[in-house]
Amino acid sequence: MVGRGDGGAHAEKRPNELLGSWFVRSGWSKGELARQVNRRARQLGANHISTDTSRVRRWLDGENPREPIPRILSDLFSERFGCVVAVEDLGLRAPHKPPSASGVDLPWTGPQTVAMISEFSRSDLMLARRGFLGSSLSLAAGPALVEPLQRWLVPAPATPAAEPAAGATPRRPGRLSQPELDLLETTTVMFRTWDAQCGGGLRRKAVVGQLHEVTDLLQEPHPEPTRKRLFKVAAELAELAGWMSYDIGLQPTAQKYFVLALHAAKEAGDKSLGSYVLSSMSRQMIHLGRPDDALELIHLAQYGSRDCAGARTQAMLYAMEARAYANMGQPGKCKRAVRMAEDTFADALDGTEPEPDWIRFFTEAELHGENGHSYRDLARVAGRSPTYATLAEPVMARSVELFAPDREHQRSYALNLIGLASVHLLKEEPEKSAALTREAFGVARKVRSERVNTRIRQTVDTVTRDYAGLPEVADLAEELTAHLPEAAATV
Repeated sequence: MVGRGDGGAHAEKRPNELLGSWFVRSGWSKGELARQVNRRARQLGANHISTDTSRVRRWLDGENPREPIPRILSDLFSERFGCVVAVEDLGLRAPHKPPSASGVDLPWTGPQTVAMISEFSRSDLMLARRGFLGSSLSLAAGPALVEPLQRWLVPAPATPAAEPAAGATPRRPGRLSQPELDLLETTTVMFRTWDAQCGGGLRRKAVVGQLHEVTDLLQEPHPEPTRKRLFKVAAELAELAGWMSYDIGLQPTAQKYFVLALHAAKEAGDKSLGSYVLSSMSRQMIHLGRPDDALELIHLAQYGSRDCAGARTQAMLYAMEARAYANMGQPGKCKRAVRMAEDTFADALDGTEPEPDWIRFFTEAELHGENGHSYRDLARVAGRSPTYATLAEPVMARSVELFAPDREHQRSYALNLIGLASVHLLKEEPEKSAALTREAFGVARKVRSERVNTRIRQTVDTVTRDYAGLPEVADLAEELTAHLPEAAATV
């Protein structure tokens, strides 16, 4: 007889050698594994599961348990060994390439998007602290990155809401109340504010945990308007998890979250949000020295949101287009994009157009910061051109001036301080560069951002190498060691 929580007769089954191997190496007894399965099942609300030593023996003999037991076993063995032990690794399902390792070219369907976000966020929660997740991924670039994302614009047939997993406790449709849905959206706004204030290293794990909870909700049936709002929340949280990962140096993890966010935005039917996700991917590509990819992503974002993006969003996209052109060494196109960003941003200031919270960061200070960095990058590409450095200085200085009293966007303040310091280096003004770098030290200590720390270290290395004999510069390296942590946290 087959007990509750298991499925199928176990006659003529071959022993499950994969499960047996993990079980032997774990050092657990059958009774201990049964107790852990029962404990985890109760935590998941699956109170119908009651496992004992004889049932564990049947699994080892080749019987396949029903969900959620395979997932529970995957969790338990993953935690035991400190690496992802997928259900397939335990011999409990036919092997397939798991979504978390399948790169950028992913299926564009609602249920599979939910499954991919759920699996990836779950793996991240378990393993990111130990570094296993990031090391198991690789970055996509070039056509391998851009071509799959172009399907974001292809209309997809409607898909029914995902059914609960077999064996899961059924729940009534529409159990999520309006106040609960409002609270989910408010919590996402709060996380975004924390990121701007404190950097990506402080609350990343909380964001990933919230994202995983939202995917659990998306596996239940909901009315279509609720489903779309949940997908929008999932898209914003996945984008923020990607942004925080990018900020602390987990680049492959960041790209994966960005891709999943774009999938969720498509399911939400929110093209403006999708364009914002693509702009984040573009920033990452510029950071990684791939401006050609950055430009293609921005053009894809602009085309996809051409009939729905607000003026502030369009201005942000133009500013990122300018950054890409600057890094490609195309000054004419860069300057034109800068002008478009400025003109379009002016249209956003009339306040008549409602704007989503995710674009609220793109203030006048941010606009000047992006354009100042574009001119700075042109100067670098043009061999330390004094002309472009001179163009960059007043624009970047205005950004620093506007960010100085802003307590919410401390990371942006630090990045623009160090950006202005780099401009003064290009103008061969090391004393001013050193003074701004020292100012950046104090702001950097308030945030946990490896991106900020890395840019400060790069600037200090340059100024101390080139101008070590100046009194204003001589002690800068020692001050860096005293005032800045060696590395940001990666949780």
